[in-house]
Amino acid sequence: MLKTLRRHAGELAALAPDVLVAATGSATVAPLLQATRSVPIVFVQVIDPVGAGFIASLARPGGNATGFTIYEYGLSGKWLELLKEITPRLARAAVLRDPSIASGIGQFAAAQAVAPSLGLELSPVDARDAGEIERAVTAFARHSSGGLIVTASPVATRHRELIITLAARHRLPATYPYRYYAADGGLISYGPDSLEQYRRAASYVDRILKGEKPADLPVQAPTKYELVINLKTAKALGLDIPATVLARADEMIE
Repeated sequence: MLKTLRRHAGELAALAPDVLVAATGSATVAPLLQATRSVPIVFVQVIDPVGAGFIASLARPGGNATGFTIYEYGLSGKWLELLKEITPRLARAAVLRDPSIASGIGQFAAAQAVAPSLGLELSPVDARDAGEIERAVTAFARHSSGGLIVTASPVATRHRELIITLAARHRLPATYPYRYYAADGGLISYGPDSLEQYRRAASYVDRILKGEKPADLPVQAPTKYELVINLKTAKALGLDIPATVLARADEMIE
């Protein structure tokens, strides 16, 4: 898979385009940067471009790449706060993360920093494949009732149907990072508007085509976040979503 990505990246770079647009980080941006350090690259939905080595700094990227981060690690604390708000008696929460990537470690650390103030005990749930996810969530759910936080990762996205099914089966209230989780049956999601990333990327492409350099265009964080609640799932779990949360919702799925 990795060899295929590198080959395709090399083929794209060899075409000498005026600019390349890439998404998600290590799967696409890294191979493109290995293939070219001259063709401008605008990335979207990247979690930690500095930590990944794509750029020198957010304010001054310094190379041939710039773009838009999908969120900051602090968002993990928001998911934890939201989970506690919708289930006040909750004392335990599992954080589903991919430990093989830096963002998986960072997101869990951010949630850990907030947990004591909320009176929550956190347990990491490693998510590298479907079997590991099912075993870990099932083991967590065997004890007293808890909740689940699903952090953002390619693995979680790929196995989101399984994760949503497990949360329903074990009656675990869960928070998710993107709208499509709630649309697929997840309880509640809070995260950036993914489409906005591409709209903003188009503006950077335009500026680069007009002569500006990626090195001089600061990497930007999301400006629009959306809270989505699946009321059907809440009812199935026997949860009454607080009015304060309902009032903040951008969308409610019934």
